[in-house]
Amino acid sequence: MDDTLNVTYLTFGGHVDVDRYRYVYFVIMFTIYILIICSNSVIVYLIWVHPNLHEPMYIFIAALLINSVLFSTTIYPKLLIDFLSDKQSISHQACLVQFHMFYSLAGAEFLLLAAMAYDRYVSICKPLQYPTIMSKTTVSIFLVSAWLLPACQLVLPTAMSAKEKLCRFILNGVFCNNTIYKLQCVISQARFVRDMVILLNVALVPVLFILFTYTRIFVISYRSSKEVRKKAAQTCLPHLIVLINFSCLCAYDVIVVGLEADFPETFRLIMTLQMILYHPLFNPIMYGLKMKEIHKHLKRLFFPAKIK
Repeated sequence: MDDTLNVTYLTFGGHVDVDRYRYVYFVIMFTIYILIICSNSVIVYLIWVHPNLHEPMYIFIAALLINSVLFSTTIYPKLLIDFLSDKQSISHQACLVQFHMFYSLAGAEFLLLAAMAYDRYVSICKPLQYPTIMSKTTVSIFLVSAWLLPACQLVLPTAMSAKEKLCRFILNGVFCNNTIYKLQCVISQARFVRDMVILLNVALVPVLFILFTYTRIFVISYRSSKEVRKKAAQTCLPHLIVLINFSCLCAYDVIVVGLEADFPETFRLIMTLQMILYHPLFNPIMYGLKMKEIHKHLKRLFFPAKIK
């Protein structure tokens, strides 16, 4: 606590041998951050410049990749600074901002995936009505809602956390996630119920909607022609794989991190970094390789001499 400025500082206690390997950590994470920005930005650029990719499905993919960059930017700059600092700390107010951004963008990811699932359902199951249903207005509403709804719902718990008295000042992690609650002297039942409602709204309901939608798609596709089944597999499987991957990482953050389990520091660090390291790189790789039109434009961009 800085009494002069009345600012409370928290220390990150999840780093492993940072004094010994600080430059190794910095180079690795900085390289990964640049790769995340470049790989996601390339696909967003391709979707932007090619008119045949100006369709709802690709617009949602672009939004998802932009969300990945924002998600990473919430964590990486501060993490890189900490690697080069003698003390890995953050003010309580800044930690709450990072907490709010982290979960807002995580919630936006689920809602964007839900919008993509609905888009695929209309495209495959109601193709004649697709242009009418998935209009520019509808797409815009989905995009704005995906980013605004989680952010608005998280304003209250973030503001309430700012008023809570702290009894601990060491975070068991390398950035501000739900471990911030363990610093509070009292964790009320009302706070728990409130957080469960938010989790239900921004994660569980979208996931259930996605699973229901894809089940409907695969059932209808199975009864349809081979061409319809192929289209469903090509466009839906990448979305489903991304959903499963992200859901597993979020399950660790919400459930395992919330438990008072005494895991080794190295295991905690590896699992915590999975969400900010693996997933933002997984999205562009998955969509770049599995989405036929995007893959075609990627080949033309990087191997123009081989494309005739």
